[in-house]
Amino acid sequence: MNWQDCPPDWGLEKPIQCGWVTVPLDYAKPYGKQIRIAVDRVGNTGTEEERQGALVYNPGGPGGSGLRFPRRVTTNSPLWAKTAKAYDFVGFDPRGVGKSAPISCVDPQEFVKAPKLDPVPDSEADKLAQRKLAREYAEGCQERSGAMLPHMTTPNTARDLDVIRAALGERKLNFLGVSYGTYLGAVYGTLFPGHVRRMVVDSVVNPSREKIWYQANLDQDVAFEMRWQDWQDWVAKNDATFHLGDTRAEVQAQWLELRATAKKDPIGGVVGPAELIGFFQSAPYYDSAWVQVATVFSKYVAGDTQALVEAAAPDLSDTVGNAASENGNAVYTAVECADAKWPTSWKKWDRDNTRLHRDHPFLTWSNAWMNLPCATWLARQNTPLDVKTGKGLPPVLIVQAERDAATPYGGALELHQRFKGSRLITEKDAGSHGVTGLVNPCINDRVDAYLLTGRLDTKDVTCAPHATPKP
Repeated sequence: MNWQDCPPDWGLEKPIQCGWVTVPLDYAKPYGKQIRIAVDRVGNTGTEEERQGALVYNPGGPGGSGLRFPRRVTTNSPLWAKTAKAYDFVGFDPRGVGKSAPISCVDPQEFVKAPKLDPVPDSEADKLAQRKLAREYAEGCQERSGAMLPHMTTPNTARDLDVIRAALGERKLNFLGVSYGTYLGAVYGTLFPGHVRRMVVDSVVNPSREKIWYQANLDQDVAFEMRWQDWQDWVAKNDATFHLGDTRAEVQAQWLELRATAKKDPIGGVVGPAELIGFFQSAPYYDSAWVQVATVFSKYVAGDTQALVEAAAPDLSDTVGNAASENGNAVYTAVECADAKWPTSWKKWDRDNTRLHRDHPFLTWSNAWMNLPCATWLARQNTPLDVKTGKGLPPVLIVQAERDAATPYGGALELHQRFKGSRLITEKDAGSHGVTGLVNPCINDRVDAYLLTGRLDTKDVTCAPHATPKP
C-alpha cells in the first residue's frame, strides 16, 4: 500500500492516511478490467509492542462507506480507546461505493426530489405507478452502471476484503462488521476461514439462503412494527414533554392524522407520506433518534411545521450529500439484486406485502417498493453462498439487540448456529441497530476483551439494556 495524506475534499484529517488497492472487476478474469478500492487508516495509539495489526471495518448498507472509521481514533471516542491502542483502524469504500468505482442508477437531483408517491397504495393504479418506477429504476441502473452490475456481489466484496488484508501486510484479518457488514463477515469467514484472526459481527443479517434477500426484507417489516410500537410507548410515557397522547393508540392516531394531512397536501409543499417515513423510520432504527423524532413531531402538532420540513425534506442544494445518497441506494439495490434470485411474479409480491401490511403497516409497502427493482433486474442474479464453518475459522463474537428492527434477532441465532464455536451476546429488552457503538459496559468490556486477548465467555451472555433515552 502506498499511504499518503487523504485528499482535502475527503474530510479525513491527519494523521489519517489514504491509499488504494487494485482488484479485478470479475474474479473469474483476474487479469481483465481492474477497479480501485479506496482504503484509509490511522495507526494504533499504543506502543509497537502493544500493536496487534489492523482492524478493518464495514458499517453495512449494502452501500455504506467505512472511511470514517479511523475518525473514532482521531476524535478520541472513549468506547474504542482500548482497542485503538492495539490496532490500526482501517476503513474502506466497498466496490461501487463512494470513492471505489462508484455506481449510479439515476440523476442524484432527480433521486432526492420530493414529494414522492405515497408508498401505501389505495388502488391498483397506485401499484401500477410504483411498478413502473421500479422498472425504470432497474433500467437506469443497467444504463448508467451496467458493466459493474453482474459483479456487485457480497462474495466479490469479500474477495476485495481479502486483497485489502494482503495489501495491509496482515497474515490474518481482524474484522468488525455492523448490519450488512455482518453478512459480508459471514461470507468472508465462509470463503476464507483460515484467514480470520478475530471477527466481531454486530446486528446480524440472517445468512440463511432462504432469507437472502427477499424474505429478509419481509422479516424486517414485522420487526419494524414492533420497534415502532416500542417508540410510541416511550412517547406516551413521556406525554408531559411531548403532548402526543399518553397511550400508544393516541400516539398512533396522531401519526395517522399527520400522514393523512401530508397525503392530501404535502407539508411545506415537499413532505408527503414517503418523506415522513424517511424521517420517522430513524426512531425504530436507533433509540438515539427517539428524542429528536418525538420533538419534531411534537412541534408540528403544536403548530410549528418548519421543524418537520427541515427534518424531512431533501436539501436540493446539498449536491455532495444527494450524490452520496443516490450512490448508497444504487449499491444497496445492486448488491441485493445480484446476490440472489428474486421472485419475478408481481402476484407474489402483491400477495406477500398486502398480507403483511395488514398488521405491520409502518414500513411494509415502503420497503417493498425499495426492493422491487430486483423483480425486473437486467443483470445476472446468483445463488447465495451457503454460510458455514470452514477449516481454521476461529470463534466469532456475535452481538445483537433482542428487539432490533433492521436485522431481526433470528439472524443472530442463525449465524451463531452456522459458525461453530461462536459466542452470542444478547442485549435484552433493547432494540438499537448497531450495539457496539453504544455505552453498555456489559457489552463494551467483552468486545474489548475479545479484540485485545481473544478471550470469550464460556457460554453465551445476556446483558441488560443500555440506558433508555431521556427527553
